[in-house]
Amino acid sequence: MNGASREALAAARERLDALTDATSVDTARLADELAAVTALLDREVGLRRVLTDPAQAGENKAELVQRLLGAQIGGETADLVSGMVRSRWSQSRDLVDALEELASTADLTAAQQGGTLDSVEDELFRFGRIVASSTELRAALTDRKATTAAKSELLRSLLGGRAAPATERLVTRLVTAPRGRSLEAGLESLSKLAAERRDRMVAVVTSAVPLSDVQKQRLGAALAKLYGRQMHLNLDLDPEVLGGIRVQVGDEVINGSLADRIADAERRLAS
Repeated sequence: MNGASREALAAARERLDALTDATSVDTARLADELAAVTALLDREVGLRRVLTDPAQAGENKAELVQRLLGAQIGGETADLVSGMVRSRWSQSRDLVDALEELASTADLTAAQQGGTLDSVEDELFRFGRIVASSTELRAALTDRKATTAAKSELLRSLLGGRAAPATERLVTRLVTAPRGRSLEAGLESLSKLAAERRDRMVAVVTSAVPLSDVQKQRLGAALAKLYGRQMHLNLDLDPEVLGGIRVQVGDEVINGSLADRIADAERRLAS
């Protein structure tokens, strides 16, 4: 997002944080209702354009939200959406993207309040690895001909009772309403949001053998010092990493594996 949309999203995030700080708010329900509004505005292009039309007064757009949605969603959700349409958006689609992010953030906040955020982070990462390793599963989850009910049932059989409720809700929404994103991109975005709930960055650590608790603590501390932020480690095993580890933080890769050093030496010899 650029310009006005970035500012509008920042303001919406602050309002969501203030709202979910209240113990009386059902954060999981808030997430479901924000997701429902996201689906509505993604489908109803005309309404989306009206609600983001800069020529219309913000108060008039807020009143329209209350009139159309007030009886279908809770007061907290309606007030949050009303505040968002009062803001200025660079593109109408940005409003829908922002609503989708807030829905996911609300679910992650519910997990945090319930003490399961760490589990959700790990489950999102592991699910991504499972999908990456199974062509058949990925095809089933991304099949455009498959019904929403069929995909939901498949995910329920995979995650139901095995993953945190927030994980199941997040993955189900992503699979049944991808909104043009690949499954991998959507899972990566969710992982980043989960990390941000604790103001942490995500490091994907690949090693040939499992790291000990001491090694994980030392690595986490070293990366936190390097990046100046708390770091969440997603651990992956790859027998082809002959020694040491490979760490990826965002687009940056820190190669410490023996296999990479051998490959680098071979490249130098060849040149």
